[in-house]
Amino acid sequence: MDIKEQLRLIPELSGSYQFFDKDNTIIYVGKAKNLKRRVSSYFNKKHESVKLKIMVPQIVRIEFIIRRLY
Repeated sequence: MDIKEQLRLIPELSGSYQFFDKDNTIIYVGKAKNLKRRVSSYFNKKHESVKLKIMVPQIVRIEFIIRRLY
């Protein structure tokens, strides 16, 4: 499944997300109030940050965990 397909599956809920590289290594972990908006922002913008310029092209898989509300 490519990144665009994975992005379509992410809900607009709060939770955490993990980015994986081709070796199945976690290269980034983050959290967001709106997972879809936050994770999509990595792929919809031109980044000034050197860290993001290097990291984003390496992402091959995204996983997320939805925060349960009580």
